[in-house]
Amino acid sequence: MKTTEAILRYAEGLPEGAPIAAKALLHLGERANVDQALSRLVKRGVLIRAGRGVYTRPVVSRFGKRAPTPEKFVEQLSAHTGEAVAPSGAAAANMLGLTTQNPASMVYLTSGRTRSLALGRQKVELRHAPAWLLQRPMARSGQAVRALAWMGREHAPETARRLGAALNEKEKQELLSMRPLVPGWMAKEISVLAV
Repeated sequence: MKTTEAILRYAEGLPEGAPIAAKALLHLGERANVDQALSRLVKRGVLIRAGRGVYTRPVVSRFGKRAPTPEKFVEQLSAHTGEAVAPSGAAAANMLGLTTQNPASMVYLTSGRTRSLALGRQKVELRHAPAWLLQRPMARSGQAVRALAWMGREHAPETARRLGAALNEKEKQELLSMRPLVPGWMAKEISVLAV
């Protein structure tokens, strides 16, 4: 139980939604012992198994225990692994008001490998994406690039026009500065905002 208690103390010192990687706990014991202790903590409900080798603490409130929000977990995972993570094009289009359609599943684009995570009943998918889609991950200009890519080439002229109305002048300048990084058809549509 020494390893289990050490992992529990370690987990309690982390912020809400912070990922706990089994590999990061090897200073507390042998790999088999760490894996067994993590399994025990999941069975007791002290930890949530989010994916292969990745765990997190549940959030405890007066209403009971729940998984951390996917946004919080993905943000912490990004900080922990150093991966660039950004909302998907569908989510970006919704945030910018280009569509009223809410994405059915939580999808994020990442510079890391593609994988699925489970936070309680909520499924989160991380999809590998090219670097140009991950520029300015939380800025509205970066969301505009992802939304344009998601809407596609055939809807790009209308989307670019609507983005012109949705973005302020600073955001438009940021978007214009991203033209060298995006595909040619997208750079052409973004250039319309310069006029």
